[in-house]
Amino acid sequence: MKAETRLTPPWRGTVIALTLLGVLLTMNQVFFWNVGGLSLLTNAYLYLILAVFLPMVFIVNPVRKVPLLEKVAKKAEGPQAEDPDTSAEAPVRWFDVALMLVTAAVCIYLAVNGTRIKTFGWEYMAPDAATVASFLLWLVALEALRRTGGLVVTLIALIFSLYPLVAKYLPIPVLQGVTYDLPTLAQVHVMGAEGILGLPLQTAGTILIGFLIFGVALQHTGGADFFHNLSMSIFGRYRGGAAKVSVASSAAMGMMSGSAVSNVLTTGPMTIPAMKRSGFSATYAGGVEATASSGGSITPPIMGTAAFLMVSFVGVPYTEILVAATIPAFLYFLGIYLQVDGYSARNGLKGAPVDTLPRTLPTLLRGWPYVLALVLLTGMLFITNSETKVPYWVILFLLLVAVLRPGQKFGFREFTEFLVDSGRTLSNIIGIIAGVGLIVGGLTATGVSLSLARELVALVGDNVVLILIAGAITCFILGMGMTISAAYVFLAIVMVPAVVDLGVNPLAAHLFVIYWASVSYITPPVGLAAFAAAGLAKAPAMATSIAAMKLGAVKYVVPFGFALNPALVAQDSPGRILLAFVLSIAGVYGLASAIEGWVVGFDRRMPIPLRLVGAVGGFLLFLPTVLTAVGGIVLVAASVVLSLLPVKAPETETRDDADPEAAVTAPIPTPPASTVT
Repeated sequence: MKAETRLTPPWRGTVIALTLLGVLLTMNQVFFWNVGGLSLLTNAYLYLILAVFLPMVFIVNPVRKVPLLEKVAKKAEGPQAEDPDTSAEAPVRWFDVALMLVTAAVCIYLAVNGTRIKTFGWEYMAPDAATVASFLLWLVALEALRRTGGLVVTLIALIFSLYPLVAKYLPIPVLQGVTYDLPTLAQVHVMGAEGILGLPLQTAGTILIGFLIFGVALQHTGGADFFHNLSMSIFGRYRGGAAKVSVASSAAMGMMSGSAVSNVLTTGPMTIPAMKRSGFSATYAGGVEATASSGGSITPPIMGTAAFLMVSFVGVPYTEILVAATIPAFLYFLGIYLQVDGYSARNGLKGAPVDTLPRTLPTLLRGWPYVLALVLLTGMLFITNSETKVPYWVILFLLLVAVLRPGQKFGFREFTEFLVDSGRTLSNIIGIIAGVGLIVGGLTATGVSLSLARELVALVGDNVVLILIAGAITCFILGMGMTISAAYVFLAIVMVPAVVDLGVNPLAAHLFVIYWASVSYITPPVGLAAFAAAGLAKAPAMATSIAAMKLGAVKYVVPFGFALNPALVAQDSPGRILLAFVLSIAGVYGLASAIEGWVVGFDRRMPIPLRLVGAVGGFLLFLPTVLTAVGGIVLVAASVVLSLLPVKAPETETRDDADPEAAVTAPIPTPPASTVT
């Protein structure tokens, strides 16, 4: 019997209507249309954004969501299985409807009174109706956060939102601050400029909505299939081609969706079976997919939500963040690629026959709209300097091409699917951001956020490395229980100012937090992306997570590199940036060869002592001094040269975790062993 679907036609219609209303409202504000003379204050506009998207949270997300492992099991059943995002979930209940109506009514009431809130200071002295509305929106925001971000981040938000009630009574001096009574605290959270309506929601309402819809449009108009086919045409023929295709297609998918788990569930059903058929073990195949998919939040030009929140916290254009993130993202995927190549050479894994793969030029010609869309988006961001408007023009281009292009089916049904997916994506992000605003509000209202940086600097004694290590551990722990964007907002207030005070470049400090908050997706004990990939690969979850950690080793090292060497995030002269880039490529090569125990490109085994030498040299090449650069080059070169001294050619290694049946099913010709592509 088919499981009951939550989004029945009436509710789908509601989601579509609210999505259209929210997008038109955003465009009216962004393009200054002022339709019907509607010119909104910022607070009134943000309340209306909440009035549109928060009710959707209670439509698309049930009280109890489908567990991740159940979603993975559904995906593993194949394309004939029901969509795990819409099946096996309870229908919309009466309490969902009640929450929707209360949310809409409260937000509309506050929007109508936006001018009075500003003029008469309702943040501190409000009429009874506004105070009641504040309590209601506070509670609704917490429930929306629970449904979208999970219980852990909700409990954290609840604690920090209540923290100003007892701030002056805490025994720890650094946590003591201004105290509020409960009604005033509710007003500050809801009607102040630093709570629910703080920088995260302001960024979402101006920049983030357009870019999120662009990612959905790119996917629904055929971009996902195009990038997968393009990856196959370029990399499929070479050794370990199936895994290299997974790396490239997952990186491209990351531009459309910043969610690591979503990327795994989207590309994994295609790439993991292909890797297993070509001879990769189930554990390694899952690790490749998880590691590549977790790079979505750091991959330009469309990065994860946290990168857009950086625009407000750092106070720079998104284009500057895009440029800063380019070298680290390239190094991350280069590290995965080189390890896959070394693993494939060491284990004699082969590519696919050329005649079974798409051809590159015809694939590019068929996919010209998607290539042009990315070029237009990136080019217009730099040329027009209007990051709030550019995504909408490119979305219009993609939709027009999809509708008018011969041979492409994009009719009413496909358009409604696009709107439903857009509504689901936007409502979930707005739900998280509104709830996380309570954390910001609690720290800001007490004044503690201003003193924490000073206290942290005093605690570590001006030791940059020590505070970076402490920050990395904190990011990792928070990333296990919070979304990347939630962890980023918290640490951007608590830790980043202290790191910047110690001389770290602001862009590097903020990117450091994003990188380390995202490593939890592939790192035990939580490793959600790795666990999802393990389910699809039918491999042990913990072993898959460890394999993903090895493949993603660069992600643990690079953040320290660019925090100490700002040239890696393009914050230096062109000459220094180029030098740092070249040295870091050599560093990634040294790390990849050391981790795999194979001299990539020379196809020789690297003994354990030389692996240690190569790893140390690789790490040193990320640092900014002449001494570390020279030392790193010497160590990496020594590890390679000494590994090449034995004359006897290495035999193909038999893996303990290999799948013998998989190797038999892929009798494909082997390209020259020295080819590295």
